[in-house]
Amino acid sequence: MSGNKNLNFDSKCVHAGVGEYEFGPVVPPIYQTSTFKFETAEQGGSLFKGEAEGYIYSRMKNPTVEAMESAVADLEGGYKGLGCGSGMAAIHTVFAALLQAGDHVVCSEAVYGPTSTLLRTVLSKFGVEATFVNSEFLEETRKAIKPNTKVIYIETPGNPTLAVTDLVETAKIAHQINAKLVVDNTFMSPALQKPLELGADIVLHSMTKFLNGHADVVAGAIVVKDETTYKHFRTILNQLGGVIDPFNSFLVHRGLKTLSLRMERHSESGQKIAEWLESNSKIEWVSYPGLKSHPQYKLAQKQHKSQGGIISFGTKGGFNAGKTFMNSLRFCQLAVSLGGVETLIQHPASMTHATMGREPREEAGISDGLIRLSVGIENVNDIISDLQQALEKI
Repeated sequence: MSGNKNLNFDSKCVHAGVGEYEFGPVVPPIYQTSTFKFETAEQGGSLFKGEAEGYIYSRMKNPTVEAMESAVADLEGGYKGLGCGSGMAAIHTVFAALLQAGDHVVCSEAVYGPTSTLLRTVLSKFGVEATFVNSEFLEETRKAIKPNTKVIYIETPGNPTLAVTDLVETAKIAHQINAKLVVDNTFMSPALQKPLELGADIVLHSMTKFLNGHADVVAGAIVVKDETTYKHFRTILNQLGGVIDPFNSFLVHRGLKTLSLRMERHSESGQKIAEWLESNSKIEWVSYPGLKSHPQYKLAQKQHKSQGGIISFGTKGGFNAGKTFMNSLRFCQLAVSLGGVETLIQHPASMTHATMGREPREEAGISDGLIRLSVGIENVNDIISDLQQALEKI
């Protein structure tokens, strides 16, 4: 692959993972095949033994998937990537690769709802213990450490509260006990935050969101720092089977080409909308790392290139007022997910984080009145106009 380490990030987005192919296409072809033929029986045997390089079966490895994996790893500054069928497949693979019965995980309270549910209701059945902390306070993370802690799992900014965790200091805590720091970088993308450079051992993404950026793919990715970890994770992923297919890999790779441009627009508009919301008399509170009112504003300025396109806020009048507001929107679309070119809005307590249960949600700061806005790349004045007319209905 062409991943030139000397290129600027903008150029890497366009060229990462692109190699030389038969007939000279500038875009990696879609190898839409389940299996690959061998030249001889001996060659097939060598491939299965790992003595030769090549392709056997698309669950194991596929050229289109490999091109996308290489691109994501290049953008994150990692050794190699692994494409997964969804963000949750990536998260499950990471936990399966790093944990066994009797192990303990320290996890951010403010994470994607199914991540919390996976730890609380599925992995707990297999003897994995989890403690959830407000990871923006480093002392809470330290106090949660146990002799059997193997993983510290951080999503930053947190979903959906936008709490920011200090990755440099959290990495120090993890490495002092020989644990792995795993970071979900979905909200920022490598365009705005580089967890591996800040000390993380493993980075993962729901590529459904900003990496693909067009709301037409469900996919996940894992990026690791070294060959040994990559081989181990590849074995686990192949056994679990949660792999991505060639066509969705092609779409993600296409989306990556505009990642830098899209994140600039998401951030620029996100800042303007957050400031506008904060000044609006019908808004009770706003959480956005680019606002000086955000508790981790200074850390966000240091840790992020810019502050992204996700905003959480609450309307005066609580959830009933918020429901009226959301039902009155005409341009912004009421839908879960985030990170696409279109502006989406949703209610986490009844939607993306409903499976967590009320008590864990409240502990994570996810109030019933919290509304999450994913700012698209449309003209920011059109987004604000729609928000304004909807707020007038309250």
